[in-house]
Amino acid sequence: MRHGKKINHLGRTTAHRHAMLSNMASSLILHKRITTTVAKAKALRKYVEPMLTKSKEDTTHSRRMVFAALQDKESIKELFGNISSKIANRPGGYTRILKLSDTRLGDNAEMCIIELVDFNETLLEAKSAAAEKATATTRRSRSRGGKKATGDAATSATEVKGETVAPAAVVETSAPADTATETVKDGESREEAKTDEAGA
Repeated sequence: MRHGKKINHLGRTTAHRHAMLSNMASSLILHKRITTTVAKAKALRKYVEPMLTKSKEDTTHSRRMVFAALQDKESIKELFGNISSKIANRPGGYTRILKLSDTRLGDNAEMCIIELVDFNETLLEAKSAAAEKATATTRRSRSRGGKKATGDAATSATEVKGETVAPAAVVETSAPADTATETVKDGESREEAKTDEAGA
């Protein structure tokens, strides 16, 4: 039984799995996004995110620790150069897995894209556009109090000219007079009901 064993062996020996994850991590660091299966992407996320955290502290020790796993000078240079400056303020969660609708043709495996969060330009542009739209002001200000503010503005505009103008007179209109209702009994027409009321 596999109780408590959380690592996905991915159908490989330990050495093969470490070599594969090291190569995938180097590719992710250099290209910022790669397409792979969902199972490999989840295993890669656990493998590469501690390295990204180590890259925030640019010391000889952290460089040697990351190089022991990656074995690639170009990816180390990219990681401690461009990537570490971009993820400096992020407290974790440096990668994103986007599942694809198409499966792999040979074995029908679920495919996905794993990418570095801070390097997806389209999502960053959409987020900044949404933030700008949220901070954009509307034409009317809510702090003034709505209709009262517009009324105050009208009176103050008349006072600015130097002449105080009396407010417009309010014309009261009375409600229309109630019309008399006629009671009509069953089987009786309205004309008969009128003649009955007139006679009474």
